[in-house]
Amino acid sequence: MASEMANTSDSHPESLQRWPASTSPAAGHLSSFFESWSAWQYAVTFLLGVIVYDQADAATVMYIWRKGSIAGPPFKIPLMGPFIQALHPRFEAYLEQWASGPLSCVSVFHKFVVLASDRDIAHKVFKSPSYAEPCIVPVAKDILGHKAWVFLQGKAHAEYRRGLTPLFTNKAIASYLPAHERVLSDYFDKFVAASQANGGRPRAFMTLFREINCALSCRTFFGDYISQDAVKKIADDYYLATEALELVNIPFSMYIPFTKVWKGKRTADAVHREFAKCAAACKANMAKEGATPTCTVDHWVLHMMESERYRQRVAAGETDVEKPKNLIREFTNEEISETLFTFLFASQDASSSATTWLFQILAQRPDVLGRLREENLAARDGDRFKPFDLAMLESLTYTKAVVKELLRHRPPVIFVPYLATKNFPVTPDYTVPKGSMIIPSCYPALHDPEAYPQPDVFDPERWITGDAESKTKNWLVFGAGPHDCLAKRYVPLQMAGMIGKAALELDWEHHATDKSEEIRVFATLFPMVSCLLKSKVF
Repeated sequence: MASEMANTSDSHPESLQRWPASTSPAAGHLSSFFESWSAWQYAVTFLLGVIVYDQADAATVMYIWRKGSIAGPPFKIPLMGPFIQALHPRFEAYLEQWASGPLSCVSVFHKFVVLASDRDIAHKVFKSPSYAEPCIVPVAKDILGHKAWVFLQGKAHAEYRRGLTPLFTNKAIASYLPAHERVLSDYFDKFVAASQANGGRPRAFMTLFREINCALSCRTFFGDYISQDAVKKIADDYYLATEALELVNIPFSMYIPFTKVWKGKRTADAVHREFAKCAAACKANMAKEGATPTCTVDHWVLHMMESERYRQRVAAGETDVEKPKNLIREFTNEEISETLFTFLFASQDASSSATTWLFQILAQRPDVLGRLREENLAARDGDRFKPFDLAMLESLTYTKAVVKELLRHRPPVIFVPYLATKNFPVTPDYTVPKGSMIIPSCYPALHDPEAYPQPDVFDPERWITGDAESKTKNWLVFGAGPHDCLAKRYVPLQMAGMIGKAALELDWEHHATDKSEEIRVFATLFPMVSCLLKSKVF
C-alpha cells in the first residue's frame, strides 16, 4: 500500500505543480489586516481573550453555582479575583463585607472563600471538626510545619492538646511571672531611653511593642535557654513570617526568591532551628537532680520525664505506681520546636496589636489610666516596685476589666480561616462546598450592639457594673470549640501584669494625628499610624 501511494505521487508530478500557490482572497485580506497591528493591539487582544476565557470557563460557572443565594459579587473579578485588595486589605472593606449578610463570598485565584459574620454560624464552624479544619491560609503548613499539632483533627488533636493544657495551669503561670517582671523592667528602661534619644519628641513605638512581646513569649517558652540576641533577631524578622501568611498567595511563590512567602519560610526555618536548640538545652538541664521548672518547655519536659519513669516502673513489674497527672509520650526537639513556634505564631502579632492599642487608648483616657494606676498601687501596699504575683493579678478587678474591654474593642483576632473537608451545611439554606475556605469572623460578635451597647465606645465599666460578662456566646476573642486558644486564661493575666507595672513606673503621652483612630490590617488590627508616643519615668 505504501509503495502504491508513493508510485501514485510520483506518477503525477504535474498535479503538485498545478496546486494553487496563493491563499484565498479572504485569507490574504486577513493577513494584511493583522500585519497592520501594533504590539499593543496584540497585547490588548490577548488580554481580552484571556478574560473572556476566564469568565466563560468552568471555574466561573462553578463560582456562580457555589455562591448561590449568599452575598458576594455576581461574577468573579477576571483572572485573580480581589487579589490586589487582599494584598492591601482595608478594614472598612471587611466591615462592608460583614454587613452584606451573615454569609458572603469571594473568589481569589479560583479559590472559593465564604465569610461568616453571624455569631451562631461562627460557633458552628468552630465546633464542627468533622466538617472543617483550621487552615489559617493555604501556605500555613509550609510555615508552621506540616505536622504541627494545630492541624491535627479528632483523637490525635485531643490527645496532643491534653498534654499541652497543663502548661497553662495556675501553677505553671505563676512560675512564668518572675521572668515577666525582668523582661518588663528591662524594656521599660528601653522605652524611656528611646524617647530620650529622640529628644523627648513622639516616636513610633510599634517596633518596641513587637520586641517586648517577642521577649515575653520567648522567655515564657524557653527562659534563659534562649539568648537576648536570638530574641532580638526573632523580633526583628518575625514579621516576614506574618507577611507570608496572607489570605491568598501567588501560586508557587514559596519557590521564587525574595517573594514574601520565600522570605517567610526562611525566617520560620531559622526560628525552628533556634527553638530546637533551646529544647535540647532544656532536656539536659531538667535531667539534673533538683531542677525546677521556670518556663513552658521546662514543665513540658518534666512531664515527659515523669511519664517515662512511670512507664519504666510499670514495665519492670511494679504495681503500686502513681500515674502522672499528665501522662504523655516523649517529644523530639523538633516536635517541641514546632509546637512552641505555633505558640509564637498565636501570640506575637495578637499581643503586639493588643499592647499597641492598650498604650494608645489609655494615654487618650487619663481617667481610666488614673483609676488603673490607683488600683495597682493599692494592690502593692503603696510600693510601686513590688513584684506582681498570680494572686495580685487575679485581684485587680478594674485592670482586668480594662484588658477585657481592650480585647473586645480592638480584638487581636478578627477571623480564623477554616477549610471545608466535606460539604458543610452551615445553614438550612446554604452548604459550603468541599474544598472551599470558610472563615468565621470574631469582630462582628464583639461589636454586636445587642450584646454590648455602644460597641464602638471603650467602656471598661461594662465588665463591672454592666452585663457584658454574661454575653459568653459573643466572647469570641479566643475562638471556640476544640481549637480554641490554650492560653485564654494566661493572656489577660499577662496583659494585666504589663499595663499595671507600666502605669506605676512609666508616664507616657500619645501624639494623636487625624489617622490615629484609623485601623490598619496586618494579620490583625493596628493603628494606621504606628502609635506615636513619648515615655518617661513616672
